[in-house]
Amino acid sequence: MLAALLAGGGLGFLVGAQVGPIWLLCARSSLRHGAGVGLGIGAGAAVVDLLYAALGVGGAASLLAATGLRLAFGLLGAAVLVALGARTLYAALRVRSGFEAEAEVATPWTAFRTSLVATASNPMTIASWAAIFAAASAASLATTPAAAALLVLGVGAGSMAWFSILSLGMGRLGRRVPERGLRIADGAAGLGLVGFGAALAYGALHEAR
Repeated sequence: MLAALLAGGGLGFLVGAQVGPIWLLCARSSLRHGAGVGLGIGAGAAVVDLLYAALGVGGAASLLAATGLRLAFGLLGAAVLVALGARTLYAALRVRSGFEAEAEVATPWTAFRTSLVATASNPMTIASWAAIFAAASAASLATTPAAAALLVLGVGAGSMAWFSILSLGMGRLGRRVPERGLRIADGAAGLGLVGFGAALAYGALHEAR
């Protein structure tokens, strides 16, 4: 049982540590708005990882075998990432005077909701966790319902642990980076998010042919 929990924690941590759109979003937001906003993004990603890992255990990944559903998820996810990237690029290019409207400043709650949508709309998330849990079952880590539940809980905890480290580190760094450096980080993150969105859209359309 302990092995299942530790394995889930390790899997969640390592998957979260992979550089991807949510990683970029968390790093950039923590630099710009502080660790609290990054933790909101990490919490959203961890919740989706936990839920999709549970669906993977239940075999729900087969639902994505339907071409139309997979295409819809892929295009939705691409649109979300491109929109986030475009807004981030706008933040990098405009002249900031230090007098932003309060509504423009991200909060942990809005970051959490954004992360939920961005992570959940990526069809590869549930497919990846389904493959991981197939391997875990083969390794006898999820042979009972209790072990499977601990594995899933470990995934959520491991994912949150990684994003906590990333958020706290970037939030601390952000207090020392000048505005010019923050704009450069905004630009890099924006281009990355648009690139991930374009790649997701291409993959979804290519598979639908």
